[in-house]
Amino acid sequence: MRTKQTGLDATSLIKALDIEVLEELFDKVPEIVFFVKDHAGRYLVVNQSLVERHGLTDKSQAIGKRPTDISPGVYGGIPVRQDSVVLSTGKPLIDHLELHWYSPDHPGWCLTTKMPIRDADGKVIGIVGVSRDVRAPVEVHDIPEGLAAALQYFEQNLAKPWTPIRIAKHAKLPVARLARLMKRYYGMTPSQFIIRKRIANASRLLRETDDSIQNIGQCCGYVDQSAFSRTFRKMMGVTPKDYRG
Repeated sequence: MRTKQTGLDATSLIKALDIEVLEELFDKVPEIVFFVKDHAGRYLVVNQSLVERHGLTDKSQAIGKRPTDISPGVYGGIPVRQDSVVLSTGKPLIDHLELHWYSPDHPGWCLTTKMPIRDADGKVIGIVGVSRDVRAPVEVHDIPEGLAAALQYFEQNLAKPWTPIRIAKHAKLPVARLARLMKRYYGMTPSQFIIRKRIANASRLLRETDDSIQNIGQCCGYVDQSAFSRTFRKMMGVTPKDYRG
């Protein structure tokens, strides 16, 4: 009898936990963007972090709009393409590392998760998702010395064929220990960290130099130019050539 009562209470609680409660909850978590979108990828619900990230003054400025309406250039196109895939296939996007726009004038790295919302018949009718900042929450001097030295060496030698195993070896750490530390200090896996650094450096070189795309890819650890272009487009929403303009 007690088990049945617990089940009834749980059902009632879930029904009572409406979207406004979630919105209010995520308003208290500034490093996480929370949103709900309709079948066309338009914002239905957003939290305060999304408003501030895009330099808006009120949530109403985002409601009914798509990311392309509030984010400049490629940074609005990336989430729109993601939404289209989730809505058309019903497949979730889990912890996808990508660049988002941070007002007033710079991009920032995030881990984004998007889940399809289905009606009673199983049809996808919207999206609910979160996007979490992955800025390092600690100072470099707070990171264990061996790991800090390995990461510094990695950043100074991006052209080398880096893998999580190779970074772990430089840090003199077991791979599992490296993964736990990277998650704690950077909020991402070692593989995501490697990609983030490579693509961030590539985007800088594309903006600031006239070096060839092939050479830039090689400087950032991509021997295969097509692999560089695929990874860059996945992260940035456009090819290296289009990014450079």
